[in-house]
Amino acid sequence: MNKYDNMHIKFSAGFLYVFLLTLAGLTLVFPVSGSAQTAPLKLSTFDIDVTPPVGHDLAYDPMIQSWDMGLRAKGVVLSGAGQPIVLVAIDWIGIDDACYDEFKRALASAAGTVPERVAVHTIHQHDAPRGDIQDDFVLAAIHRLEMAVVHSLENTRTVTHIGLGEAEVYKVASNRRILDAKTDTVRAPRFTTCRDSALRAEPEGVIDPMVSAISFWENEEPIAVMSFYATHPQSYYRTGIPNPDFPGIARFFRQLAVPNALHIHFTGAGGNIGAGKYNDGAKENRLILAERLADGIKRAWESTELQPVSANAIHWGVRPVVLPADTTKNNIYVERYKSGKAKIDIQCLSLNNNASVLFMPGELFVEYQLAAKKMRPDLFVTMAAYGDYTPGYIPTVAAFPQRGYEVVVSKVTPESENILMEAMHQLLNAGP
Repeated sequence: MNKYDNMHIKFSAGFLYVFLLTLAGLTLVFPVSGSAQTAPLKLSTFDIDVTPPVGHDLAYDPMIQSWDMGLRAKGVVLSGAGQPIVLVAIDWIGIDDACYDEFKRALASAAGTVPERVAVHTIHQHDAPRGDIQDDFVLAAIHRLEMAVVHSLENTRTVTHIGLGEAEVYKVASNRRILDAKTDTVRAPRFTTCRDSALRAEPEGVIDPMVSAISFWENEEPIAVMSFYATHPQSYYRTGIPNPDFPGIARFFRQLAVPNALHIHFTGAGGNIGAGKYNDGAKENRLILAERLADGIKRAWESTELQPVSANAIHWGVRPVVLPADTTKNNIYVERYKSGKAKIDIQCLSLNNNASVLFMPGELFVEYQLAAKKMRPDLFVTMAAYGDYTPGYIPTVAAFPQRGYEVVVSKVTPESENILMEAMHQLLNAGP
């Protein structure tokens, strides 16, 4: 056993690979045996700095200086399973509208694929810029990311195994919406900084406490690790100093612990989730929260089980949806909806027919992530949200009559839940 011998490694001598053929929306599954019929899966990684210059606008304030840790854009290109698949997570608050479309177009061109097979997600830190297609810095970042993808393809690695692991994260996430027991409406918000001790004393509420880790290996060497956890990523902000906040610090800790593999972190369905129960705004809490998240990722890594993989066992699914806009409001999403340009791709990466990652838009409520896991309890299911940021908060049907901040500012209508749930169900059940 090698230096990662505290991980659970499982190999199956009689492993059956599958060949996935999608035609006119129908997925046909054929068992394939024999190494001659399996194709190798290839992976390349890229990682660039996307910190703006001093004077540039962050989400809420101009940048006044830099910090020890900058903002990153990290990702992978998976090749061999049809057209390449590009996955990227960026330390910005959000990317929407035409800027999101341009990110996908540019990265697809760089990787030799189509935009539908590109998933661009932000981690949603608040001391970070917004994607603005009119911004020269943003356009330069897109170009540098495009070039990083091109150069990464010169150094592809063969993926022989994937690893799946998960663990509970302790004392980080809590529900932001404190409900009144009598009226079933939001009595008070508990945001990511909460100085009200009575609100901090309230229960965690509905959360997904699990962090998921998916890793790609070349024999005994890890190449990349992707982690997924659902919470708003703020400890404190509006400092004028861009920083990756506690998820970025946790990611850095894990990068130091496993230096041979690029660590990429995605924020899950955290629209109604924050660290407010465990964060009174003290600046020391940034490190505390980072250490707690890093501990969860570490234990997910240590619980990882490896399994052989080939390109034939990788499937990428896409379901385009249009979420009904609240046309009583005036915003970019309403404009796109009225112009017939509000289509959003819901995407799903399936691995070895026993794991699926859903790539979702906006600030989803955590109930969507929990529902996805219940749809396929036989699978390892996880989720990245904060993809196309144009629709903003996406509450559940039940949340709308409860009111609260997220509902008040939401750009979509309650009918969006059924549309998303159906798309998730289709994608999670596209294979065996």
